[in-house]
Amino acid sequence: MLLPETERALLHRVATAQREGRVPSMAAAVARNGERAWSHAIETTTDTQFRIGSLTKTFVAVLVLRLRDEGRLALDDLLEKHLPDAPVRGVTIGQLLSHTAGLASETPGPWWERTAGDIRPAVGDILDEESQKFPPTRRYHYSNPGFALLGAVVEQLRGRAWADALQQEVLQPLEMPRTTFAPQEPHARGMAVHPWADLVMAEMVHDVGRMAPAGQLWSTVEDLCRFARLISGDAPDVLAPDTVAEMREPRSAPEVDGWDSPYGLGMQLLRRPQGMLAGHTGSMPGFLCTLWVSVEDDVAGVALANTTSGLAIGGLVADLVGIVAEREPRIPAPWKPLADADASLLELVGPWYWGPAGFGLRLEAKGELQLSPLTGVGRGARFRRSDEDTWIGLNGYYAGETLRPVRDEAGRLTHLDIGSFVFTRQPYDADAPIPGGVDPDGWRGEEP
Repeated sequence: MLLPETERALLHRVATAQREGRVPSMAAAVARNGERAWSHAIETTTDTQFRIGSLTKTFVAVLVLRLRDEGRLALDDLLEKHLPDAPVRGVTIGQLLSHTAGLASETPGPWWERTAGDIRPAVGDILDEESQKFPPTRRYHYSNPGFALLGAVVEQLRGRAWADALQQEVLQPLEMPRTTFAPQEPHARGMAVHPWADLVMAEMVHDVGRMAPAGQLWSTVEDLCRFARLISGDAPDVLAPDTVAEMREPRSAPEVDGWDSPYGLGMQLLRRPQGMLAGHTGSMPGFLCTLWVSVEDDVAGVALANTTSGLAIGGLVADLVGIVAEREPRIPAPWKPLADADASLLELVGPWYWGPAGFGLRLEAKGELQLSPLTGVGRGARFRRSDEDTWIGLNGYYAGETLRPVRDEAGRLTHLDIGSFVFTRQPYDADAPIPGGVDPDGWRGEEP
C-alpha cells in the first residue's frame, strides 16, 4: 500500500491527464515489490482490456530470448537461417530486436494498423524490394515488419503459433489471464476524439494477421503489473535475470533529437533525471498504452487509454513512477555478511593503485568484487568470479574485461591485471611489471 498523500498525487496526475487529453476512458496502476500497489480507472474498470499496441513487441522479444537461452538461435544469426522464405536477406536476429536492421517502418501498400490481416497472408507480403531503407547497423530505424518477422521465427522454431507459445511460456507462468490475442469482455472500444469538438467516433479494429507480433495484444493494468516483474528481472522461471538485464541494455542510439530514449532488445528505454526507465509504449487506432519500470526504485507504472491521439501517455506513466519513487523511496535491504567466508579473497581487498590513482577493492555480500576510486574520480566497476583465478567485469569501462590476480614464483601477490592495466599496492611499485617501466630515481620533492 502507498501513503494517502502519494495516492492523492497519483490520482490528481491521472485525472488531469484524462481531462486535458479528452480521453474517453483510461486505467492506470503502480506496482511495487512485484505487486500492484495502487490503481484507478476513469469511466471503466481496472479489469477492462485495452489494446496495448507495440508493447506486444516486448512479449515477442521474450519469446525470442528464451529460444536464444535454449541454444536454438543466436542474436548474430542471419534471419534466413531460421526463416528460409524471409523477404529480406543479410539482417540478424539481434538487429531486428534492436531496430537496427534498416528495414522499413511500415508495410507496403495500405497501412497495416487500419487494414485486415488477410490482405497479407504470407510473411513475404509484409515487405517488398524497397523495404531495406538503410544498411544494417547504420542507424536506429523503428520497424514494425521487423517484429512480424521475429514472430515468424518463433513459429518456425516452436512449430506452433507465436500466440500459443506466448500463452504457454509467458502468460500462464506470470498468471496473466486477461492478456489475449483477441479482445475478451469486458474490453474498451477504440475511439477517436474530434480535434475541434468534444465528440467521439468509433475506430475500426482489425486482426492484423502476420503483423500481429508488432501490436496485436490486449491486456489490463492488473496483468501488466505482473509483466512488470519480468522487466525487473524478477521472473526467473520465465526468463533469466541476466537475460532481462541484457534486454534493458541500450543497443542502438536514438535520433539526434531524442537522445533520452535509446532502445534495447525489444525494450524501449527512457532516461530521466532520476534514472533509467525500461518498458515500451504502444498505440493502435483507438488505443494508447505505456508500461515503464524503474528497476533501481522497484516501481512500475502503467496506463491504458482508448483514444487514438491527444494524450502524452509515456510522460504520464513516467510521472507516476517518479511520484512514488520520490515520495516513498525504496527501503534498502538490510546488510548481511557473506554466507560463506573465503579467507583467500581477503588478500585481494583493500587499496590498489593504477599509477598514482588510488582505488579500493571490496568483497561484497553477493560474492562480487567492487572496485571504486578513492577520490571519486576514476573508473569503478563490479566483478563476478569466472573461475578460481579470474573475475569478469559487469559494468562500466571494465564490463567484459578480466581481473586476474598475478603472483610471483614464490606465490606472493604482486599486482592485479585488469584488461592489461596493472594495479599495485603502492603507486608505481617498482617490483611490479609496470608497462614502460618506472623512473629509477623514483619519487622526488621537485620536478627534474
